[in-house]
Amino acid sequence: MSDIFFTLFYFTYMLVILSTVVFVVLDNRNPVKAMAWILVLFFLPLVGLILYFFLGRSNRKERLISKKGYSRLIKRPMSEYQMQESFKVNSDKTRIMSFFRKVNNALPFEGNNIDIFTDAHSMYLSLLKSIYSAKHHIHVEFYIIEDDSVGRLFRDALIDKSRQGVKVRVLYDDVGCWKVSREFFEQMLCEGIEVQSFLKVRFPVFTSKVNYRNHRKIVVVDGNIGYIGGMNIAYRYLYGFSWGIWRDTHVKIEGKAVYGLQTAFLTDWFAVERSLITSPEYFPKMKTSDADTDISASSGSIAQIVTSDPVGKWRDIMQGYVMAISSAKTYIYIQTPYFLPTEPVLSALQTAALAGVDVRIMIPKRGDSWIIHKGTMSYLDDMMDAGVKVYLYRKGFLHSKLMVSDDYISTIGSTNMDFRSFEHNFEANAFFYDKKTALALKGIFNNDIKSCMLLTPKIWNSRSGKHKLQEAVIRLFSPLL
Repeated sequence: MSDIFFTLFYFTYMLVILSTVVFVVLDNRNPVKAMAWILVLFFLPLVGLILYFFLGRSNRKERLISKKGYSRLIKRPMSEYQMQESFKVNSDKTRIMSFFRKVNNALPFEGNNIDIFTDAHSMYLSLLKSIYSAKHHIHVEFYIIEDDSVGRLFRDALIDKSRQGVKVRVLYDDVGCWKVSREFFEQMLCEGIEVQSFLKVRFPVFTSKVNYRNHRKIVVVDGNIGYIGGMNIAYRYLYGFSWGIWRDTHVKIEGKAVYGLQTAFLTDWFAVERSLITSPEYFPKMKTSDADTDISASSGSIAQIVTSDPVGKWRDIMQGYVMAISSAKTYIYIQTPYFLPTEPVLSALQTAALAGVDVRIMIPKRGDSWIIHKGTMSYLDDMMDAGVKVYLYRKGFLHSKLMVSDDYISTIGSTNMDFRSFEHNFEANAFFYDKKTALALKGIFNNDIKSCMLLTPKIWNSRSGKHKLQEAVIRLFSPLL
């Protein structure tokens, strides 16, 4: 009897595995990702089934917001966009701008003041200053808001403004803030702040919601001051780790490009609250204000806020990266904490380097995740073989997401150069099309080189066989990380 039961269980189990494999194939996903899931299901069947149930199934919807609702939301930004004169940019950059305009509905605006921050001390100080200057509303969207001394200082500043009658809305990611106590956010609710979590993940409906996270970092104050970049609200962003600093990049924008940040926030707010906010007060006429930055201030910048998500048909930011890399003629410099590129990005970087473009990638020498860092290391041979210069940041953890090319196009945002950011996360980046901003970011990159070691094939090939094997194995599963 036990033999019959075991045989029946075995065949049922194998049928479930094979059915899942068929489902993966029919899902018409990226073949690299499909093969990674098939490997997991065959070599780790029980673990693979659990992981696929939680992380592998597609949970895409047609839209977060209806076309009619979105048209109402961007009525004022569209009017301001149409009133602008023609942009004076070269054809290569116009192609990227037009691509984002067509595919992402991202409106480019000229005449923006850009302030760049390379550490949390100066960014938080500027952010708190902007919050305390608010007169009408404050919109906050972060992947992580920790219940620590920094998070509580930030929360208390929002509470102070709420008590003064300023409308405050806070959107945080449910998974990013899993460790944060309910009381932390309830205190804000009790003070009149509207607080929502993005894509709540609760048993028994855990499912694939855990795989689609809102990784954006956006703050909008009174509709005319905006912040975007790589910094969340937590103590470690300010003070780093015991083994090094936390190196990040964030940007403050004043000008009509803030309309794009506002649109991104209100679209996400509608997705969780089902409340469409279109009042003119949220898209005001812009006022010029003084620059306040630790690195540089650029006025007159053409800026475009681009978002990406796992919902739509296209991978907007990834495709924009590919266009920028492919159109580079002189150089392209990239900072990213995680480097697990999709095939189009990998191919574009190699092709550019082989064509004589100065391609440089800066990653942390020590990562904050062992498995993801090993996955990152597995791609370095491919880069160096094509002539890409790889820099390992040694001063601490490099969390900056920055790209600059040809002294003209540049971007700062929340997007890492990996599968998760390109295909699973809700991300947001600011793209800039002016020489002054590009030169400022190029200067930041070159300054960071002083804290790096240039990796050479000779040094890299001298690592132990154990490390090479670990990297090779993890490389197989990099599309799933």
